[in-house]
Amino acid sequence: MKNALITAATKGIGRAISIALAKEGINLAICARNENDLIAFKAELNAINPGIKVFTAATDVSVKAQIIGFAAAAEKELGAINIIVNNAGIYEPYSILDDGEDTFQKGINTNLAPAYELYRYFGKKLITAGEGHIFNICSVAALNPVVGAGTYSVTKFALLGLTKVMRLELQAHNVKVTAIIPGSTLTSSWDGVEVDKNTMVMPEDIASAIVNSYKMSPGANVDEIIIKPVTGQV
Repeated sequence: MKNALITAATKGIGRAISIALAKEGINLAICARNENDLIAFKAELNAINPGIKVFTAATDVSVKAQIIGFAAAAEKELGAINIIVNNAGIYEPYSILDDGEDTFQKGINTNLAPAYELYRYFGKKLITAGEGHIFNICSVAALNPVVGAGTYSVTKFALLGLTKVMRLELQAHNVKVTAIIPGSTLTSSWDGVEVDKNTMVMPEDIASAIVNSYKMSPGANVDEIIIKPVTGQV
């Protein structure tokens, strides 16, 4: 049985991915900041598939010691981690010139550093195993900067760049790396905004893309998946 680690797993895209992988019979190590959310979601996942193990840990992924602690505890609880989904992210709708004093560092610590640290922690283990799949949830802002979210765009450009480096470093060892690049997706970040869900990408669409990429033949790697609303960005 395979083991997956997913960051920011209790809401939105992370939640949908966790449910999809649970249905595939994959053990899960999931984190979020809220312990109560994790407890409730673990029960839901176990109800969906009683045959899997679900490990949870309240974690602030922007703190290096906490993300590494989560990785080590997940490994101890489940065994070797085969699938890593770097989903954590923060969106702040400001131009760079209007950023707060800590906006840049907070963006780097949340949107980029966790993926970097988990790669450093698991990369050589995946190489030794000769298999594995890393998914980084990027954004269309990594392709076309959002002028009203400057620092967010910079960090997502950096995450996409990191993804490409990871792929090159791991491809000779049969370890796969995929960038998921969603456009406007209906998550809690849209709370309070009136939108038509039929004009947006759904979290389940992202989850479906990940499951189908993971299930491809051993010799096939999906480099990037761009998923945008059919009518254009919201």
